[in-house]
Amino acid sequence: MSNIVLLCPGQGAQAVGMAKAWCDASPKARAVVDEADRIFADVSKGSPDGRTLSDIAFNGPQETLNRTDLSQPALFTAAVACYHALPDELRALPIRAVAGLSLGEYTALHLAGAFSFEDGLRLVMRRGQLMQQAAESSKGGMVALIGADEAQANEVCARATAEGGVLVPANFNAPGQIVLSGAIEACDRAVAVAGDVGVRATKLQVAGAFHSPLMQPAADKMGDVLAKVAISPFRAEVWSNVTAAPHDSSDPQLLRRLLVEQLVSPVRWSQSCSGLLSAMSADGTRGSAAFHELAPGSVLKGLMRRIDKTCEVIPHDAP
Repeated sequence: MSNIVLLCPGQGAQAVGMAKAWCDASPKARAVVDEADRIFADVSKGSPDGRTLSDIAFNGPQETLNRTDLSQPALFTAAVACYHALPDELRALPIRAVAGLSLGEYTALHLAGAFSFEDGLRLVMRRGQLMQQAAESSKGGMVALIGADEAQANEVCARATAEGGVLVPANFNAPGQIVLSGAIEACDRAVAVAGDVGVRATKLQVAGAFHSPLMQPAADKMGDVLAKVAISPFRAEVWSNVTAAPHDSSDPQLLRRLLVEQLVSPVRWSQSCSGLLSAMSADGTRGSAAFHELAPGSVLKGLMRRIDKTCEVIPHDAP
């Protein structure tokens, strides 16, 4: 029997108009977005200018949508709406595994049944707010390394922080694509010294030093948020960004702890995808599985092409 693997995008995939085509085409997607607007209005008491979450996602502007506290709930909503709008015959297939990049791990957990849509949206809204606050209170940034392996990334960090400051590997996106995160001064030095290590470095336009120790204030508070949410047994395997291994669905406390650690730990997406593909080869599901990337965009399809060229990912940015 064929089965599916669902991939859920993270922050950075947001784009003005995301999921609008799904809402126009599917009453199921529209229902998810309407529910998100209700929850968003209830929790935030409306955005400062009274706009709905869907209005921001559909109409932007991009700089507003890029705010961490808005992009995260918008991305979560878009992916869930897309999933519910997929053809019934596709959704009827057994789910072999679900994986999400950073924020997308919350989408993956919801789709696997770990928590309700409302609990998930409330979690990612609070996560986005806490990360936004931590970013605003610390002068941090991120640097993309092209052509680096983990040893080279660690060497760049060591050289860039020789005079002090924080800089750590934050995202292992794909072979040769690693992102560093930390203090602005250390990011600047990383760009300067990367060539000495034999790699290229580019500063990214981001709001803060995500997945680094500078996010510790957000992690400290996120633990209390997660403690109040009931965790249910999963109906599908969900892969952890922190461990690059499947979560233990029988241990809710461990799951909560890993979601807190995720804020200050590197996202091991490349290792997770490689591990999942190896596990599927070992249990015989690789040949019968189709990989589907939920809206918006096709970022994960591009990363998978670098991780394993034999794994084809079908994106669902629009119907």
